[in-house]
Amino acid sequence: MCGILGIANRNEEVFAEIYDGLLMLQHRGQDASGIVTYTGDVFRERKKNGLVKDVFQANDAETLRGNVGMGHVRYPTAGSLSASEAQPFFVNAPYGIYLVHNGNITNTEEQRQKVTAKYSRHLRTTSDSEILLNVLADKVSDAIKVNGTSDPIRNIFAGVKMTMERVQGAYSVICLIAGIGMLAFRDPNGIRPLSVAKRDAEGGGHDYAFASEDVAFAINSFDKIRDLNPGEAILIDLEGNMHEFQAVEGKLTPCIFEYVYLARPDSMLDGISVYKTQMRMGTTLAKQIKDAGLEIDRIIPVPDSARPVALEVAKSTGIPYREGLVKNRYVGRTFIMPGQQERKKSVRRKLNAIPLEFKGMNVMLIDDSIVRGNTIKKIVQMCREAGAKKVYIASASPPVKYPNVYGIDMPTKHELIANGLTVEEIRQELGADALFYQKLEDLIWAAHEGNPDINEFDCSCFDGNYVTGSVSDDYLDALESSNRVSEKIKDMPAQGASWNAA
Repeated sequence: MCGILGIANRNEEVFAEIYDGLLMLQHRGQDASGIVTYTGDVFRERKKNGLVKDVFQANDAETLRGNVGMGHVRYPTAGSLSASEAQPFFVNAPYGIYLVHNGNITNTEEQRQKVTAKYSRHLRTTSDSEILLNVLADKVSDAIKVNGTSDPIRNIFAGVKMTMERVQGAYSVICLIAGIGMLAFRDPNGIRPLSVAKRDAEGGGHDYAFASEDVAFAINSFDKIRDLNPGEAILIDLEGNMHEFQAVEGKLTPCIFEYVYLARPDSMLDGISVYKTQMRMGTTLAKQIKDAGLEIDRIIPVPDSARPVALEVAKSTGIPYREGLVKNRYVGRTFIMPGQQERKKSVRRKLNAIPLEFKGMNVMLIDDSIVRGNTIKKIVQMCREAGAKKVYIASASPPVKYPNVYGIDMPTKHELIANGLTVEEIRQELGADALFYQKLEDLIWAAHEGNPDINEFDCSCFDGNYVTGSVSDDYLDALESSNRVSEKIKDMPAQGASWNAA
C-alpha cells in the first residue's frame, strides 16, 4: 500500500502543501517518501527511505520550487526495499514524465519482457511502478506516431487507454508531464482509491489536487469534487483547465480491506465513510459475541485502528469499554528488526498493558484483523501476565486466507495464520480462550450500506476471488518464492506477526 498526492496550483508554490498532505497520508507508507515539483521549465526531485518528516527539511522549500508537484509515501509490495526504488520514477521521453503509483501490477513479467525486449528500454529497478511508467511512455509514443504532435492531451489520453488495455492489476496513478500538466488515472476496477479536489485560486480560476484519501485535501483547503471513476483519466493542463476522459469501460470493485485497516477513519472512499463502516462492523461482530453467552468484563481494543469497532461492540453488548493497552508511537514497524527475538521484543516496545484493567477480569480483545498472528499471540500473553483470568479475541475482519496481490503486503500463504487452519486451531495457536471472526457477508454489508450503488468489492484476501480475473497459479507461486518476500519473512516462523502491529 502507498499514498499518492498531486497538486496543480495556478500561482502558489506547492512544496509545503505537498509536504503537509503527505503527512496526512503517512499511514499508507512509512518506508520511503518522495516529492517532485515543476516550474513549467524544470523538474526538481527529492526522495529517499524514511518518514516524510525525516526525508524533507525546511531548506527543501528553496530547492523544490514550482507551482505543480506530487508526492509519494511507500510501503513496498513489489520490488526491493532499496532506496533506489522510492518514487516518483521518471522517463525523459516522450515529453518527460514523472509517475507515482499506488497498487500492484499482476502481469509484471509479461510487461517487463515487452518493455525491455520489444521496446529496448532499460529498467533501473525491480519495481512494477517503473514498468507501468515505461508502458505508459511506450503507448503515448505510439499515439504520437499515429496522431502527430499538435494535440498532446489527445496523445496522453490515447496512451492511457492503450496502457489500461495492456496492464492488469490495481493502479491509482498520478503523473507530471513536462509542458502539459498533471495526469491522474485509476484502473478499470477502481481497486485502489483516488479522488480529485479543487479550490479557488488567487487571481481567478482553480487549483486542483489528487489524493489516495480525501483527508489530504482539507489541510490545504481543497474541497473534494469526487472519486475518479474506474477506467477514468483526468488531466489538469498548465493553464489550470480540467480535461476528463473515460479511457475504458470500468466496474467499481474497491478493495474492502481499505475499510478494515488501510484507510483513516476520517476518510470517505467511493462515497463510503470508513468510520461508519467500522461502526457497522462492530454491530455485526457484537451479535456473534452476545450469542456466545460468554462472561466478559471488559471490551478492550488493540490500538489504534480497532477502536471504532470496539466502541460499537461495547455499545451493542452493554459491556464496559476500556483502554487497557497503551501504544508507544515512537517505535518502528516490527518486521524490520534483524531477527525473530528482536521482533518479539519489539512488540512489547509498541504496546503495554494497564494491569488495573486486566487483573481478575475476563477481557475481550478487539483487533481489526489477524493476518500473521504473532503479535496478537504476544498480546494475549501480555494480558495474562497483567492478571487476566480469560482472554477472548474478536477480529473485525474475516480470516485472511489468501494472498493480496493488489497492493497490500500480504503476498504469500506462508504468512497467513488462517491459511490451512480452522478457527479452533487458530484459537489454540494464539492461546486465547475464545476466538471470533467477522463473517464475510457481514463485512460486505457494512461497506455496502455506505454506498448501495457499489454491487461488488474485492474480497480476494478473504475468499480467493481476484476481481481482475488475471491472477494465475504461476503468478502466486512466483510471489511465494520471491526474494523480497523471503527477505521480509526471514527468521519468521510459519505464522508471522499480526497486521495491526507489524
